[in-house]
Amino acid sequence: MSNLGIDWAKVRRERARLIILKALAEQTNGTLDSSMIEEILAVFTIREERVWIHEQMEYLERREAVNLTSAGSVKIATLTKVGRRHLDRDIAIEGVTRPSEPEN
Repeated sequence: MSNLGIDWAKVRRERARLIILKALAEQTNGTLDSSMIEEILAVFTIREERVWIHEQMEYLERREAVNLTSAGSVKIATLTKVGRRHLDRDIAIEGVTRPSEPEN
């Protein structure tokens, strides 16, 4: 069966990045560490090594969607205004799935 030319690894990365931004936005302080993000991604059947999760967080940092801080073996991500604007559909960050239209 053909995969219709879809790059599923790319789709998975882009969805994971959106899930990370949404999870941060749900926190009062807009902050989560990578161990918590790992658990959240697993709920969406994205089970990856911590290194892969850190790569997605670093991608978001390079696009100014999050600020990262290292704390031992984890990274702590904090949502930025750029990340919030992506979630609000004011801008589109390349490599991050667009959020759905809000339901009325």
